[in-house]
Amino acid sequence: MPIDYNSSPTGDTMNTGKTPAAAEGETVGKSGKIKNAHYESELARMQVELVKLQEWIRKQGLKVVVLFEGRDAAGKGGVIKRITQHLNPRVCRVVALPAPTEREKTQWYFQRYAEHLPAAGEMVLFDRSWYNRAGVERVMGFCSDAEYREFMRSCPEFERMLVRSGIQLIKYWFSVSDDEQEKRFQARRLDPTKQWKLSPMDIESRNRWVEYSKAKDDMFAHTDIKQAPWYVVDADVKKHARLNCIHHLLESIPYQEIKADKVQLAARKKQGAYVRPPMSDQTFVPAVYP
Repeated sequence: MPIDYNSSPTGDTMNTGKTPAAAEGETVGKSGKIKNAHYESELARMQVELVKLQEWIRKQGLKVVVLFEGRDAAGKGGVIKRITQHLNPRVCRVVALPAPTEREKTQWYFQRYAEHLPAAGEMVLFDRSWYNRAGVERVMGFCSDAEYREFMRSCPEFERMLVRSGIQLIKYWFSVSDDEQEKRFQARRLDPTKQWKLSPMDIESRNRWVEYSKAKDDMFAHTDIKQAPWYVVDADVKKHARLNCIHHLLESIPYQEIKADKVQLAARKKQGAYVRPPMSDQTFVPAVYP
């Protein structure tokens, strides 16, 4: 269902069109980036729509898989966080698998990903996916040439099987420029809350920009199929990327709003003869911030 640009989550009237605003100057700053107020307004409206989409998926028994791939520091995690912020984790869950164990390395390559595929009424977001083989494993030499070639042959068929089974598969590639990636790496290096994001693999990827570019080009050539095409998100501006990706996701899955039954809260029952134990018998967290 297309987003209703005529109303906001608060019921305020908005202009119609792709960008609901009175004038461009009210939404975009001099730098060409979206203004914070407009970004927050758009994000809030689309997050309401995501809840409607979630309920449609649950009620209709749909099975949805969304892949998030792209360069390191391209902003995949930030988009996933905004998508799931107000959703039910029992309906929409995130899968971010660690490196395979020694046992998993002996399995069919897609096996450890297949066990996380959705049942009816679920949406699964893969924060990186089976495309590790076409990217980091290929560039860093973690797979053999034979394993890589087999992946390129079998991946399109694997995805066609998913689609034939009733899964809607949506694939996003977050594209970020060399300069912007370097800026984000430097910001992570200096921010103690983000330093954990700079893994040895991320640091090594800085030295292999061209190799990753070639690997991505080959991956697209083999796996950009009609049944599950790649959608590229320009991620140089994080807020633009978030809104554009969420908007596209909402447009990609036809849905309708399911009106929820109004909840009636009856008057609370009186405690009757119940007597609470003394508060002094309980151990409280210290009130450092009274």
